[in-house]
Amino acid sequence: MELHDVWFVLIAVLWTGYFFLEGFDFGIGILTRLLARDRPEKRVLINTIGPVWDGNEVWLLTAGGATFAAFPEWYATLFSGFYLPLLLILVCLIIRGVAFEYRAKRPEENWQRNWEQAIFWTSLLPAFLWGVAFGNIVRGVKIDADMEYAGTFFDLLNPYALLGGLVTLTLFTFHGAVFAALKTVGDIRVRARALAFKLGLVTAAVALVFLIWTQAHTGDASSFVAMVVAAVALVGAITAIRAGREGWSFALSGITIAASVAMLFLALFPDVMPSSLDPEWSLTVTNASSSPYTLKIMTWCAAIATPLVLLYQSWTYWVFRKRIGTQHIADAQHHTADAQHHTADAR
Repeated sequence: MELHDVWFVLIAVLWTGYFFLEGFDFGIGILTRLLARDRPEKRVLINTIGPVWDGNEVWLLTAGGATFAAFPEWYATLFSGFYLPLLLILVCLIIRGVAFEYRAKRPEENWQRNWEQAIFWTSLLPAFLWGVAFGNIVRGVKIDADMEYAGTFFDLLNPYALLGGLVTLTLFTFHGAVFAALKTVGDIRVRARALAFKLGLVTAAVALVFLIWTQAHTGDASSFVAMVVAAVALVGAITAIRAGREGWSFALSGITIAASVAMLFLALFPDVMPSSLDPEWSLTVTNASSSPYTLKIMTWCAAIATPLVLLYQSWTYWVFRKRIGTQHIADAQHHTADAQHHTADAR
C-alpha cells in the first residue's frame, strides 16, 4: 500500500472519530430544546459534554490539517467549492464555543436563554451541513480540467446531498439521546431513553434510503459490507435502548457512524473528489496527494503524536464518567426547596 493510500485511510479514521465524538456532542445541543423541560435540565445536558466538547473538536482540526498536508489539491478544491457551507459551519462552531463559555457568566434569564438558543441552532446546522458536504463529495461535483470547482452554491443543494444532511442530523441526534440516557439519572434519563427509541426509528428509515442510494450509485463489494454493518448496528442500537441497555446502544450507534463513514470512503476510493463533468478530471489519491517525502514525515509525526492524544482523551472521559442529574445542580436544589416552602406557606 502506498503512503497516499495510507493517508486516505487515516483521514477516514479522523473523520470517523470526529463524527463519533462530535456527533453526540451536536445531539446534546439539539436535545436542549427537544428533551429538556426547564433550565436545570438544560444545564444537566450541557454538563454531560462540558468537560469534553472542545476536545472533540480537535478531531476536526486534525482531519482538516491532515487533508491540507496530505492532499493539498483536495483541500484547495474542497474549500473553494464548498466555501459558503464550510464557512457557515465554522461560524457555528465559533458561536457554539462562545455560548458554552458565556452562558453562565451572568444570572439573568434572558442572557442564559439567548445563549441556549445559540447552542441549539449552532448544533443543528453543522449536524445537517456535514451530511450535505459529504453527500456532495461522494456524489461528485463540477470539477474542471484544472482541478477547480466549476459549479455554484445551488449545485450543492441536490436531493442526494440534502438527504445526506437529514441522515447526519437524525443520526447525531439519536446518538446524542443515547449518550444523554447513558450519562444522566432520574426522569431525564427515562425520557432520553424513550426519545432515543423514536429518533432511532426515524434515523433508520432515512439512513436506509441514503445507504441504498449510495451503494447503487458508486458502491462496490466492500462498501456493501460496510452498509450491512451500519444497518445491523443501527437496529441493534435501537433494540438495546428499548431494553434500557444504554451502554450497548451507545457502542452500537458509534459503530453505525463508523461503518457509515467507512462506506462513504470505500465508495469514494480511489477518488477523493469525483468530477461530474468528466471522470478524467476527478481528484484521486494519486493526483491530489503531496510528495512521498512529505507523507513520510507526516507518518512519523502521526505515529508519535496519535497514541498520546488518544490516551489523554480516553483519560478525560474516564475521569468524567459518572452520571449526573438535576440533584447535582445547585440552583435546581434551591428552586425545589423554595417551591416546597411556598407550597407549605399556601397551606
